[in-house]
Amino acid sequence: MAYKLVTNTDEIIEYCRDKKTLGIDTETNGLDFTTNIMTMFQIGDEENQFIIDTRVTSIEPLKELLESNDIVKIFHNAKFDYKFIRHTANIKCNNIYDTMLTEKVIYCGTKLGFSLGNLCQRYLNLELDKSTRLSFINMADTKFTDEQIKYGAEDVKHLCKIKDLQQNRIAQFELENTVALENDAVLALADIEYNGLDVDESKWLGLEEINSRKAIELAKELDELILTDITLSKFVNKYVQADLFIPTDEIRTVDVKWTSPKQVLELFQTFVPKLDNVNGKELIKYGSKFPIIYKYIKYKEAMKLWTSYGESFFKNFSGDGKIHTNFHQILDTGRISSSKPNMQQIPANNSFRNCFIAPDKWSFVSADYSSQELNVIAFGSKDPVWIKALEDGQDLHSTCAELVYGNQWITSAEDDCLYMSNKEKCNCAAHKKLRTNVKTINFGLAYGMGPNKLADTLNINISDAKLLIEKYFKAFPAIKGFLEKLGNYGKRYGYIKTFPPYNRKRWFTNWYPKIWDNKSSTMELGSIERASKNTPIQGASADMTKRALILMREHIDVNDAPVKLVMTVHDQIDTICQDDYVEEWSKDMKHLMEVAAKEIVTNGLLEAEVTVNNCWTK
Repeated sequence: MAYKLVTNTDEIIEYCRDKKTLGIDTETNGLDFTTNIMTMFQIGDEENQFIIDTRVTSIEPLKELLESNDIVKIFHNAKFDYKFIRHTANIKCNNIYDTMLTEKVIYCGTKLGFSLGNLCQRYLNLELDKSTRLSFINMADTKFTDEQIKYGAEDVKHLCKIKDLQQNRIAQFELENTVALENDAVLALADIEYNGLDVDESKWLGLEEINSRKAIELAKELDELILTDITLSKFVNKYVQADLFIPTDEIRTVDVKWTSPKQVLELFQTFVPKLDNVNGKELIKYGSKFPIIYKYIKYKEAMKLWTSYGESFFKNFSGDGKIHTNFHQILDTGRISSSKPNMQQIPANNSFRNCFIAPDKWSFVSADYSSQELNVIAFGSKDPVWIKALEDGQDLHSTCAELVYGNQWITSAEDDCLYMSNKEKCNCAAHKKLRTNVKTINFGLAYGMGPNKLADTLNINISDAKLLIEKYFKAFPAIKGFLEKLGNYGKRYGYIKTFPPYNRKRWFTNWYPKIWDNKSSTMELGSIERASKNTPIQGASADMTKRALILMREHIDVNDAPVKLVMTVHDQIDTICQDDYVEEWSKDMKHLMEVAAKEIVTNGLLEAEVTVNNCWTK
């Protein structure tokens, strides 16, 4: 037997129970697990593959096989299959290997494709026929064709072969730990996608109304600024015809459509001739100089909230009326992003987050790391000032500002300054500004911030930004040395690594075996240097958050805890928990977060904070 359509699952169990690895794939009639169905389930190894028509035969008898921790189940894009398997048969797969994620680990940072077709071509020199896959979409209750059955079986064979061939490259690049991390983390992320989030629709629509009124009011104020500025008279149409059906006070005489970047740019070039776009990053530096530009920035913010987070957001609801985001598990730094909708871009203020609610008799229990990236920088650089401030519970940004500004900081202290008495964050007006400047650098280190970015962020000139950075690194030479070492490593070797024990690699070359020797492009090398500085910091932070997700999923499953993973954004993990278990889970969650952190930041200084609410909060 090579492949076979079966209705007796006992035959599958008998063959598969003693296998070390099994390839698994599914075919579905759509992409949404809440409304579409799994039509075919495929399982087997290189020698034999079993096909099940799941429209007529249940895969529930395979539960023990699929949830076993003794057998490695090989998938490609495991989250997709996992959600359909769980929805169809209430089976939570364990101990999986995802060929797509593994390939993304191996070639992280390159522009290679990661579809099953890409991998078949790369490893097996095989071109997949995509037309057969498309035949499963919207498939009626007809029997599978021989071609479809063969196609399903071949996918299982491909997965088994690809996994074996990937092992050489995993070993060559010493990526065993990262591969294991990602293949464990995908199960936690799949659970989050599967569980979804409930939304208070009326509360959400109330915010839309507020933001629509705000945007309309700001547009009127922008019009008024033009009408009262004689230098802008060319943007006023003095010959607007009245309309009997529109009240006179509602007829616009301003010839600028505020939703048109082209028209707004033409207007702003009156003040700033060199301006070439009206993007927020470009405009922010001029906001304090020109009230109309400042007002326009506020208008764009209100319009974004109105148009992106109004009723149109509801198109993201799945068939069960919940939000089920889709995670992209491995960005170049190892971080996670999400889409449809992008939950990491939900406005940071709690007015929007609070619209995501827990069910009755459940609560949100959320944990996040306290200054995660700052702790990673302190650990990596071994800077004595940063480490002591973290050990003693001092306000790190104020401590840094004192060293950077010296006597200016001391003389700016007010009589009741909390920092001068207890090393706490204070309310001194002058200290607040100096602290903000240094805080911007502290956090900017994790993103490779240079003088240009600092100047834009603080609205200062380039020379002042350069001087501030010089003073900063003079105060913290260990951090300067740490970052320079990372930057030079990336430029020299063409890749950068995150911290042990994961040592995730990000490649800066187009193809992994190539030794980096092209130094013709200063701009490209500058980009590599910045990425080499921030990737280990962001990557280590991402690694520990993923590890925390893994530990939480395992804890929930082993203890059959009344807890569900529902979201993660950067260093925060969100769960919902039955109210009578909240106190116990809060302690466990904090512990698991800190266990994960200590695997990377081994000094134990990185702590987690836990909050409990009836809705999602920042």
